[in-house]
Amino acid sequence: MNRSQEEARAAGLQLVQTPEGLALTDGTMQLIADYAHMIPRLKQGVLQRELLVRAARARGVEHPVAFDATAGFGEDSLLLAAAGYTVEMFECNSAISALLADALERAASDPRLSEAAAHMHLHVGDSIAGMAELVAAGTVPYAVYLDPMFPGRTKSASVKKKFQLLHHLEQPCADEAALLAAARATGARKIVIKRPVKGPLLADAKPSAQFKGKAVRYDVLAF
Repeated sequence: MNRSQEEARAAGLQLVQTPEGLALTDGTMQLIADYAHMIPRLKQGVLQRELLVRAARARGVEHPVAFDATAGFGEDSLLLAAAGYTVEMFECNSAISALLADALERAASDPRLSEAAAHMHLHVGDSIAGMAELVAAGTVPYAVYLDPMFPGRTKSASVKKKFQLLHHLEQPCADEAALLAAARATGARKIVIKRPVKGPLLADAKPSAQFKGKAVRYDVLAF
């Protein structure tokens, strides 16, 4: 049994191969990482209005690099990649990483997604150590993106039932100050932080700018 299967079973879940892709299941519900529903949001006129894209915009920079320290299923990374970033994604949970890798493989064969998917690179493991390793190897990001999971979000009524399966695997951010410090240490020119629209600041860091929607906001620390 590989590590991803072990992590899923430790949470009372299973990873199973289905005709649609790799699925996480509890025996009654299943969850597959898939980007097909994201395609309408990747059209240029729509994409440029995305709050994340506006918050992370790299003006006058060719081929910018972003680190997504909390990748999950990589949907936000997909938006950044479609907007011109090369995105280095970090996901510490092996089961979630397996689902993400499967989604990327299928996206690579879809002409509507393949260009963006080609600029998304998955790293399995702790993002604090992983970001430092990439910087040491010469990859310095223009932006670091943080979407940490917090305890208050796990009981949200807005979370679709099947996505609650992920809450058996994901753990709330244990040390938000350490995560933010690691992002700062990369030398990025921007740190973009996704928060509930009325949620507290991450580690009390005052943003340079905020981009607010109905349910979420993006706090931008610019350097």
